[in-house]
Amino acid sequence: MKIEQRSCPGRLGYTTVQINRVGWGAAFLRKHKIENKIRSMKSFFSKKSILGTMAVAAVCMLGTSNAQAQEFTIQGDLVSSYVWRGIYQGGAASFQPTLGFSVGNFSLTAWGSTSLSESNKEIDLTAAYKFGEAGPTLSVATLWWDGQADVANGEYTNNYFHFKSGETGHHFEAGLAYTLPIEKFPLSIAWYTMFAGADRKINDKGEDKQAYSSYVELNYPFSVKGVDLNATCGMVPYETPQYYVNGFAVTNLALKATKAINFNDKFSLPIFVQAIWNPRLEDAHLVFGVTLRP
Repeated sequence: MKIEQRSCPGRLGYTTVQINRVGWGAAFLRKHKIENKIRSMKSFFSKKSILGTMAVAAVCMLGTSNAQAQEFTIQGDLVSSYVWRGIYQGGAASFQPTLGFSVGNFSLTAWGSTSLSESNKEIDLTAAYKFGEAGPTLSVATLWWDGQADVANGEYTNNYFHFKSGETGHHFEAGLAYTLPIEKFPLSIAWYTMFAGADRKINDKGEDKQAYSSYVELNYPFSVKGVDLNATCGMVPYETPQYYVNGFAVTNLALKATKAINFNDKFSLPIFVQAIWNPRLEDAHLVFGVTLRP
């Protein structure tokens, strides 16, 4: 990222006079300090700062005026298996917690998945902004699923804070989603592209390059006799190793049904079943889940 430097005549003139007075030694030290500050700024605005930027945004959101509605989201899903965009992620049954905070049209969300029987572990951080009540939603996320370190074989760290391209386990992804402002036809469409991080491919020249893997998804929610349903169609627009495709392919056809079991006026337990088909991999899944929330 380029940093724009603007001149300030007053400060530049004063600095020049001081350098002439104190001599070349002090001038060198002053120049060295300035260069260090510039390098620090460049480092801050690099890809490594995405997580830091999310943290700063969270602090800023907590300090916003009470005039804007602030809301926390705390919930956890227990699922019989973890399937993402039509692809089985392994690990059998998994617990998937969500922690979110929103203020106005801006939101920060931490989502994770931990296998109950294996070492599979994932954590995704997402910052999103919705443009108006009926506008699109822009999001930036880091997806990390390197799993738990194998301590038995001498692995003591997971390298979560390693961000160098080609070495990091993070997949940095940008998304744009839009829901039609039609009450009787609330179709939504979303496009996601991984723009940095571990999403790599080998090109025709044998070079290791960013793959820019993309995924497009259509969702249509509706209800039948008190059961909330959602139909999904997900596809990959072009070749990418991330989704095991060599061209355009439909990878996710799903139908999800959700129903809350009411125990009393204060407590209900939502359960869901989702049937998923992946035509590209010729695979199918039937997932059962329970949602826990305060």
